[in-house]
Amino acid sequence: MAYGKSIELFLANGTADSLIIAELSNWNGKAIKIPRIEVLNCSREDFSQAGVYFLFCKEDDGSDSVYIGEAENVKERLVQHIRDYQSEKEKYYWNTAVVFIGRDLNKALIRYLENRFVDIARGCHRYTVLTKNTYKNTVMKESHIAAMEEFIDNVKIIINALGYKVLEPLLHPDSTDSTAIDDVLLYINKGNAVATGKVTSEGFVVLKGSTINEKMSAKSLGASVVKLREKYLADGKVETLATTEDILFSSSSAAADFILGYSVSGPKTWTDKSGRSLKEIEDTL
Repeated sequence: MAYGKSIELFLANGTADSLIIAELSNWNGKAIKIPRIEVLNCSREDFSQAGVYFLFCKEDDGSDSVYIGEAENVKERLVQHIRDYQSEKEKYYWNTAVVFIGRDLNKALIRYLENRFVDIARGCHRYTVLTKNTYKNTVMKESHIAAMEEFIDNVKIIINALGYKVLEPLLHPDSTDSTAIDDVLLYINKGNAVATGKVTSEGFVVLKGSTINEKMSAKSLGASVVKLREKYLADGKVETLATTEDILFSSSSAAADFILGYSVSGPKTWTDKSGRSLKEIEDTL
């Protein structure tokens, strides 16, 4: 059973566009969300503690990327990132940092956290992870690992509440608060297209291993779907006409258009294993 959580947000400068402190009830950790332009002049004591950090970037093509790191003095490390970009040692430009600090964090613990966060973010496939190397063999006591896994769970809650789904999987197979529509797998089987999908709180997810029609009717499809097809074929999310990972779409119609290569009604096209359309299922709820 999932229990409610309470998060306290403190707008340090009185505006949501500036420094924000986020704290979860009954947790000794803390999140600091700070714009890049405020890092150099930030004099908070806690900003110079040991912790892990997420640097969020927006690429020219509109996609999201993130650098995940650790430091014994977070402020010094973020300042170094800024200096490295100015001297062209780093190619990516981040706008916002979200830092997580906690009582008694040391080098071994933050290395463990960094490695876990990088693995989780890569597995979620929402952001391109810019971090290249992490310490994968950090030796720790079993009790310390348990404490850090709890730390990770709390970070997931806070960073999602701050608007960054970097650690949030597209699907929650073990969710206990799902509704009837969440639990239904839906299918398309037309021509060469054989796809499986699922309605989620964010839209519609096409599952890994779904196949799409090779031909595409550019006149029928919207420009956004045409670009998505081209983009996912180019970046490897679709190989030999099969999806290589779960892909989130804004609606069942956008997902169906992507799969079939021509415009259709998603609610009427996606069906469950008994042949009921998504529209029919929704009408019964």
